[in-house]
Amino acid sequence: MKFNEVFKDTKPVIGMIHTGSNAEISMLDLAKKEIGIYLKYGVVPLIENYFGSDEDCADVLRWMHEEHPDSIYGVNILGDAQWAFELAHKYGAKFIQIDSVCGHLKPEHEPSYVEKLNKFRAAYNVAVLGGVRFKYQPVQSGRTTAEDLLLGMERCDAIVCTGTGTGIETPMDKVEQFKTAVGDFPMIVGAGVTLETARTTMAKCDGMIVGSWFKHGHQAHNVVCEENVRAFMAALSE
Repeated sequence: MKFNEVFKDTKPVIGMIHTGSNAEISMLDLAKKEIGIYLKYGVVPLIENYFGSDEDCADVLRWMHEEHPDSIYGVNILGDAQWAFELAHKYGAKFIQIDSVCGHLKPEHEPSYVEKLNKFRAAYNVAVLGGVRFKYQPVQSGRTTAEDLLLGMERCDAIVCTGTGTGIETPMDKVEQFKTAVGDFPMIVGAGVTLETARTTMAKCDGMIVGSWFKHGHQAHNVVCEENVRAFMAALSE
């Protein structure tokens, strides 16, 4: 499944659901509440085990499949792309995110990785958003960024570009470098977008993943704040 088949030539705003719980509400109830906010304002949920477990993601995906089967949603199982493919297939997610599809491995380890990735992509009709030079990922390929981007385009359906960490702005010169290299191939900015940078960033890419800025206090470990989501989406629609 291609990126444009999922998003119909629109530029999506994808919002993180960092599965986890606190003393006031269960993991699943919190996810339901946050997803409800996202769907209200046209944000696409991406369910990830950042603060929770793989089982948490499965529970949320199962609920989405039952209650919102016609919605677009995705999953990222950190460190386990195969499980992300399988969960997406089982519970109707249209896309998965893989934090790095190129550049993070030494050359001698790449053939087996690419063989497995290609097998999963052939087996499951799911779009892949794949990171290159992604936050917290090592760079061990020995190639230039441009070379890794060209190879990355063969391994996913949209390239994801980030800065150095969660909630840290993705440098605009890096965004421009990536988009110049990939041309018409979809490129997503995956971290650090704020209300102030939303419109400028969206003009230079094909979609955005927003996590921290949607949370109370713009901190990743907090819960989603409806007013932050409303203001962000309103700014983009102006």
